[in-house]
Amino acid sequence: MAGKPPCPTQAVPPPLQLSFSFSPSLRSQRESIPQVEENRRWRKQVEESPLLRPQWRLAQRTRGWSSWRSQWPFTKARSFCKTHTSLFKKILLGLLCFAYAAYFLAACILNFQRALALFVITCLVIFALVLPFLKNLLGKKLTRGLKPFENSRLKLWMKWVFAGASLVGLILWLALDTAQRPEQLISFAGICMFILILFACSKHHSAIFLNYTVAGSSFVFGDMLVKDVFAFQALPIIIFFGCVMSILYYLGLVQWVVQKVAWFLQITMGTTATETLAVAGNIFVGMTEAPLLIRPYLADMTLSEIHAVMTGGFATISGTVLGAFISFGVDASSLISASVMAAPCALALSKLAYPEVEESKFKSEEGVKLPRGKERNVLEAASNGATDAIGLAANVAANLVAFLAVLAFINAALSWLGELVDIQGLTFQALSFTQVICSYILRPMVFMMGVEWTDCPMVAELVGIKFFTNEFVAYQQLSQYKNKRLSGVEEWIEGEKQWISVRAEIITTFSLCGFANLSSIGITLGGLTSIVPHRKSDLSKVVVRALFTGACVSLISACVAGILYVPRGAEADCVSFLNTSFTNRTYETYVCCRGLFQSTSLNGTNPPSFSGPWEDKEFSAMALSNCCGFYNNTICA
Repeated sequence: MAGKPPCPTQAVPPPLQLSFSFSPSLRSQRESIPQVEENRRWRKQVEESPLLRPQWRLAQRTRGWSSWRSQWPFTKARSFCKTHTSLFKKILLGLLCFAYAAYFLAACILNFQRALALFVITCLVIFALVLPFLKNLLGKKLTRGLKPFENSRLKLWMKWVFAGASLVGLILWLALDTAQRPEQLISFAGICMFILILFACSKHHSAIFLNYTVAGSSFVFGDMLVKDVFAFQALPIIIFFGCVMSILYYLGLVQWVVQKVAWFLQITMGTTATETLAVAGNIFVGMTEAPLLIRPYLADMTLSEIHAVMTGGFATISGTVLGAFISFGVDASSLISASVMAAPCALALSKLAYPEVEESKFKSEEGVKLPRGKERNVLEAASNGATDAIGLAANVAANLVAFLAVLAFINAALSWLGELVDIQGLTFQALSFTQVICSYILRPMVFMMGVEWTDCPMVAELVGIKFFTNEFVAYQQLSQYKNKRLSGVEEWIEGEKQWISVRAEIITTFSLCGFANLSSIGITLGGLTSIVPHRKSDLSKVVVRALFTGACVSLISACVAGILYVPRGAEADCVSFLNTSFTNRTYETYVCCRGLFQSTSLNGTNPPSFSGPWEDKEFSAMALSNCCGFYNNTICA
C-alpha cells in the first residue's frame, strides 16, 4: 500500500482555498479558479498589514471572506487615518491658526481700539508659546552671560541699584501723574500705612525682607419670578460659570494659564512652587478648590507656605462667583482686575506678615505639574461642572437666607424694645457693632484709600459688612447705591447721603473683592483639614493671621485703584442735553441740573441770571424750569 500511486481522479485542494459555510452553486463552481487567485491576492495584503488580521479572522467566523472583502476599502481608510493621526492634527491646527490669523487681522484693521484687548491677549499667548523655544535656543547663552552676576557682592549691588531705580521712577511717576490730581497721593499713603501695619503685626520681624427667614427668603426668592429675583438672576450665573470653568479645566486651558502665572510669580517674587501655584489657582477657582491643586504636597509644606495658601484664598474670588457679582451691576473690569492683582499682592504681604524661617522642600523652579480633568469628553465635563456648582449656588442662597433672616429678627426685637421706651426706628443697622466699628474706626482707614470724606461712612459700612457678614451682601448693597446714582436720585435727601461717587464705587469694588470674612474661617479650616487632618493644629495657628492679611490685600488693591483712577470727564454735553426735552431722571440729568443750579443767580423779583456755559442761552430759563420739576433746590423756591 505504501507504493500505491495516488488515484488520478483525486483533487488536491489549493493551499489558500478558504472554506465557508454555504453551498456553492454551479456558477460559483465554474468561477472557483479565478476566485482562488483573487483570494490569494487578498490574503497576501492581509499578511502585509498585521492590523487587519483580527478583523479578517472575525469576518471568517461571522460574515465570511467575501463580506469582509467588500468592506476592505473602509478598513484600509481607517487604518490609514490611525497611521497618520499626528499629520491630520497638524493640518487641522494649521488651518485653525490660519483662520484665527485672518480673523485677528480683520478685527485689527476694522477697529484697532475695539480689538485692543484681543491684541494684548494674542501677544501674551504668542509670547507664552514662543518662550520654551527661546529658552532651548538661547538658554545656554544667557546662562553664560549671567555667570558674572553669581558673585554675591555684585548680586547685592545689582539688587540695590534696581531698587533705587524703581524708587526714583515711582517718585517721578507720582510727581507727574498726581500734579493735577493730588488726591491720588492719599491712596499712595494708604498703601504705606497698610504695609506698616502688617510689618508691626508680623510673626517674625527679623526674618523679613520687605521686597518680599421672611426677609432672607424674600431677598432670595422675591415677589416677582424673573425681574427682581436674586435666585433667578445671580444663582443661575454661578451654575453657568461653574460649567464653563469645568470645560476649560477639562481642555487643559486653566492648568496652562495657572502654571504660566505661577511660573512668572515664582521667578519674580522668589516664592516656592507649591504656594505660588495655589495662589495663582485662586484667580480661577475657589478657596477650597485651589488647595486641591497641591494636595500631595500640603503635608510637607511649612507654616509660612500654608499661610500664603490661606491668604491667597481670602484675598481673591473664584471665577464662579465672579458672574454673580457682575449680575449685581458691579463693574466687571474692576472685579477682574482686582482678582488678578490680588495674587502677587497676596504672596508679597503673606511673606511680610509671616516670613519664612523654615527650610522648604519645594524651592525648585520647575514648578508643579497639573493633570488634566478626568472626564472623558466635553459633555461630561460640562455636566460635572454644573452639578458641582449647584452645591455652591445652594450654599450662597442658604447663607443669604440665614444672615438676612437673623438680621430681620434682630431688627424686629430691637424695634420692639425701642418702642417700649418711645424710641422709634431702633434697628440693627442703627446700633449694630458693625455700624459703630465702620463709622468711626474704619472711616479714617477708608479715607486713606482715597475715598472722599463725605463718602467714607457709606464705604466704611460696606467694608464692615463684607468682613463681618460676607461679600455677597456688601456687593448687593453697593449695587443699590450704584442704581440710585444711575437713576438720577438726588445725592442728599433730608441730610442723608443716597449714593457715592464713581471714584468711591471703583475703590469700594476693589476693597470688597475677596473672601476675607469671619465665616470663611470655618470654610477654609474645613477644606484644608479634610485634606491634611494631621495638621489641624498648624492650620488653626495661622488662619486668623491669614484672614487679616487677606483683608489687607483687598484694601491695598483699592489704594492702587485710587492711584490709577482717572476721571473720564463729563459724560454728556449738558448744554445740548438740557436743550432737549427729558422726561425721566438719570445720572446725566442730575449732573447737568446740578451744574445749572450752581450757574444760576437769583435777582429778587427779576428773572434769574445765568453764568458760565448757560450765559446768553435762550433756553436756559426753560431748562431751569425742567430741572426744578425733578429736583429740589433753593434756586427753585
